[in-house]
Amino acid sequence: MSSGATRQLALDFASQIAPAGCVDIRRFFGGSALVRNGTQFAFVMKGTLYLRVDAAMRAEFEADGCEPFSYRAAGREVTVRRYYAVPAHVIDDPALLRSYAERAVHATPTPGHRLSDTVLSVTPSG
Repeated sequence: MSSGATRQLALDFASQIAPAGCVDIRRFFGGSALVRNGTQFAFVMKGTLYLRVDAAMRAEFEADGCEPFSYRAAGREVTVRRYYAVPAHVIDDPALLRSYAERAVHATPTPGHRLSDTVLSVTPSG
């Protein structure tokens, strides 16, 4: 997916999540970050929307069969369990998507405050 298409998809999600102007779209590595009040709570990468999760949201997303964001770097798989792919049934329901996005905003630490239940795991791949 091109960077322009990724940005457009991020804009589409932002327009569903909040009134115009409430969510900023910024470049984020090969994708687009969704930012509210200066804090990133979601991003779009390779056509997939990922939301920041807390422990409760992580359990819900895992129960729906969703995967955490992951990428390959330096010959190993890096899994970022702070962000999970949004379930299709959530994306298809604008009210539910807004609700999950609000939860993601609240799951995002404010500057100077870290959430203790978030982890970054790295596993070697062969």
